[in-house]
Amino acid sequence: MSLSQIAHAMGESPKDVSDALNHLVKSLKHTEQELVIHPAECRRCGFEFRADKFKRPSKCPQCRSTWIAEPLFSVSTRAK
Repeated sequence: MSLSQIAHAMGESPKDVSDALNHLVKSLKHTEQELVIHPAECRRCGFEFRADKFKRPSKCPQCRSTWIAEPLFSVSTRAK
């Protein structure tokens, strides 16, 4: 799910969800679970942003397009 989808489903603001995701990353370090982040991507040129960004960037640094796909988040079992 994207940040905006999670915020909408929980009835919270995207900033609150972003803060909660930051906390979740730290909390999951001590468990068998991990937060998987599929980074934001420019839909025009395919540029992939860093995975540590939770919010959708406003503009692609490569082609200057604003057609950016939001990063997606999921929780999965850590590979051993």
